Amino acid sequence: MEKVIRPTLSSRLKALALALLGVGLLLVGFSGYIFLPKLFPPSSNPTDYTSAVPASVNFPAPDLNLHDLQGNSIGLKSFVGKVVLMNNWATWCPPCRDEMPALEAYFNTHQAEGFVIYSVEDGEAASDVVAFVNTYHLTFQVMLDPTHLAYFAFNNPNLPNSYVVDRHGTVRLTWVGAINHQNLEKYLTPLLKE
Repeated sequence: MEKVIRPTLSSRLKALALALLGVGLLLVGFSGYIFLPKLFPPSSNPTDYTSAVPASVNFPAPDLNLHDLQGNSIGLKSFVGKVVLMNNWATWCPPCRDEMPALEAYFNTHQAEGFVIYSVEDGEAASDVVAFVNTYHLTFQVMLDPTHLAYFAFNNPNLPNSYVVDRHGTVRLTWVGAINHQNLEKYLTPLLKE
């Protein structure tokens, strides 16, 4: 004859307590899912995100020559007399996508002051880059870099990364990470006044 093991009152209470604890945790999680977005709503400004802060540097701009989307060869050094933001990015890079609206807005605001963006896409097919440019409505200079020349010129594999070249061809600022509009105004705009 088999012996039947009956749960004791103590084990039943433990099981009930664990079940109640589980239900309570589910309710807390569900409440957080419902109420946290109302307490901390996302920003309505797509360029309002934490931005990298640039480092001050001082070295000559490298001799970097790439082709734009129309096949024209354009060198970074051809912009002497202008302030250039040289930005390395890729279509697949989330922080790169995040910063594009800020770069476009800053470019539209400051291009009349002699500001240029020399935007370097890191190795994707031209058709993918064109689709990206059209999606983000980019009007600044976009260069193709199928052999990663910018990586070798600046020795920086991180994306996005950016360099500000002053009107005399000297690299003055460098960023690693996405840039927001506020930091462009704070750090780059003073160089436009020089």
